[in-house]
Amino acid sequence: MTTAVQADPVVSTPYGAVRGRYEQGIAVFRGIPYAAPPFGPRRFRPPVPPEPWDGVRDAGAFGPTPPKPPYSEAFEKYLSDPVIPGDDCLNLNVWTPEPGPAARLPVLVWFHGGALTRGSSAVPVYDGSAFARDGVILVSVNYRLGVEGYGLFPDAPANPGLRDQLAALRWVRESIPAFGGDPDRVTLAGQSAGAISIGALLAAPQAQGLVRRAVLQSGPPEAFERDKVRRMVRRMATRLKIPATAAAFAEVDRELLLRTQADVGRLSSPVLGGPSFGIVVDGDLVPRDPLEALVEGDAAKGVDLMLGWTSEEYRLWLVPGGLLERVDRLGPVAVAGAMARCRCGTEVPRGYRALHPEAGTAELVGQMVTDHLLRLPLHRLADARADTSYVYEFAWPSGLPGLGSCHALELGFVFDSGDAPESRKLAGEGAPHELADAMHGAWVRFATEGDPGWQRWDATHPVRIFDAGEPRVAHGPRDAELALWTADTAKPPQPTPASIQPAGPLARGAELRSVVRRLRLPGSVRRD
Repeated sequence: MTTAVQADPVVSTPYGAVRGRYEQGIAVFRGIPYAAPPFGPRRFRPPVPPEPWDGVRDAGAFGPTPPKPPYSEAFEKYLSDPVIPGDDCLNLNVWTPEPGPAARLPVLVWFHGGALTRGSSAVPVYDGSAFARDGVILVSVNYRLGVEGYGLFPDAPANPGLRDQLAALRWVRESIPAFGGDPDRVTLAGQSAGAISIGALLAAPQAQGLVRRAVLQSGPPEAFERDKVRRMVRRMATRLKIPATAAAFAEVDRELLLRTQADVGRLSSPVLGGPSFGIVVDGDLVPRDPLEALVEGDAAKGVDLMLGWTSEEYRLWLVPGGLLERVDRLGPVAVAGAMARCRCGTEVPRGYRALHPEAGTAELVGQMVTDHLLRLPLHRLADARADTSYVYEFAWPSGLPGLGSCHALELGFVFDSGDAPESRKLAGEGAPHELADAMHGAWVRFATEGDPGWQRWDATHPVRIFDAGEPRVAHGPRDAELALWTADTAKPPQPTPASIQPAGPLARGAELRSVVRRLRLPGSVRRD
């Protein structure tokens, strides 16, 4: 008796047909271009549509990844970041259970994290098979990174990496029906830098109507100060001995540019800041600060939101390379650095110490900075959009020493890809399958129905806690800490007392630089 062989799936896009592969009953298409290669005359420019092709294009393998430096040795122990060479790096992947226009399935578009300098859609943790298995089409996207995507130049438009993401969303709107998707049920989801990007797109006038729902995991809507990004470009230009212009940077060998970027960004850290790339207000795609636009304006009205974080985000930033122990040893110096980083008065660290008397310095500093950069703005967003918002916290601790419930740990549970070796690099062995069922199931329900399965945000601040055992709802679990920031903003600036002041009459900026130098950060990243 012979067994019928299932023919490879073929789908037509506006630029040509693509042939994917069936993998365990799921049709998978990889490396589909949504924009032309961003090099040559298109370097540092907004994306343009790809050239149409004749015949059927093979979509059986991941496409090229955008140029990026490798993680430092301290971080590559925990984070995977494959490199696939080639110029055609503005591509995306689709996992679908039912190709064809009749299906009308919900769609989840995934933007990866990596501090806007690293990461790609080819990371095995982001395999979309489980979403497709459960009736949600998964689309994962590559976009320009680092100086290629977020360099700020006088002779080129700002935010080309964000413009790539907008182009991918437009591709989804136009193309996804042929893959079985409903263009009116698109959920935009991302983690860390991906979530920051989503915040900007939700507020962007050009993206209105492209998204029905959004998930922001471990990343708030924000815009960087333009001068901070300019300084990053100028430092690179000084190292390269060229003008700080897009025309000059376009003449530099890509590998040399990546090495220079990595070297200049070596001291960047979420806890202590440092030079880094970010989305900036550009008067066009990002007309104003995204958080303020979403909290105060009409942008993305009616878009359902799911907002989340992990309990100990900071541990991924401090555990690699022994930074946790170094921060603990620095004691008051590190606290002063955190105050400079967060621009807060002394009442904030005093309040955290009173709430957590047993915490070490690194935990105190890490939670302070996490709350300031991440939880406080997400709380503001939820308060402003309470009628459409759900909030959660991932609290399960990794099986690996010191990591706790760190940044990015939840991703293997979201994608139900915990059996992949790349997921175990963060989670360790024996991650609970029932937790993956709960976490992944919540994302599937949200993408499908707009309701992940718990109470919508209100004045009681309900937060779904994902940990070992049955998920539960806690009301206001971070309210006491976050209230310290509200109280601090109502007070005039106060001098740093001697009890937490580093030796010498240092200004806040100098304090921060001193802390960074003492830590000797081993190629850390701002967000992952």
